[in-house]
Amino acid sequence: MRRRQVTTHIVALVMAVTATAAATGCARLVDDKGPLPSRSAGPRLSADTAVRELTSALAAEGVTLDRAPQDQIVIECTERLTGRGESAKAGAALKAGFARARSDHGWKSGPDMGTTSLTLRKGNWTAAATLPPTTAASPTTPVAVIVNLVCDGARSKSRTDASAASTAS
Repeated sequence: MRRRQVTTHIVALVMAVTATAAATGCARLVDDKGPLPSRSAGPRLSADTAVRELTSALAAEGVTLDRAPQDQIVIECTERLTGRGESAKAGAALKAGFARARSDHGWKSGPDMGTTSLTLRKGNWTAAATLPPTTAASPTTPVAVIVNLVCDGARSKSRTDASAASTAS
């Protein structure tokens, strides 16, 4: 009996809140206003252009990156650049490469993600990298360098898209 009273009180409270919201005009706040505008301020870039600009800026600083094959990436409009570098130099070279991308290719600083991450933004693309750790034991130990690029509107690939990409390779 007590459970029924609690349920009745909760339903009455929800109905009162809904009626109050409708009466005060709060319903306008939840109207569908259509799709969100793109976050990009500049013209859209192709994936090839974004990859080319970042790899050239990083190569000028001594970081050589390879583009991952599309059949290994499960999200549309995503690119992954990977390489290796000496632990003592990789972080500084990555910072310098991102600075060169800003100065030479017009990339802008992206959202602040902390002191161990670097982000850039240009057109519809955001590039992000985590600074590799410096190992004190051996500064010449190779470490992985990874730069991820994601464009606005990225979403998971359907199974047909993934299978088509793997057969096209």
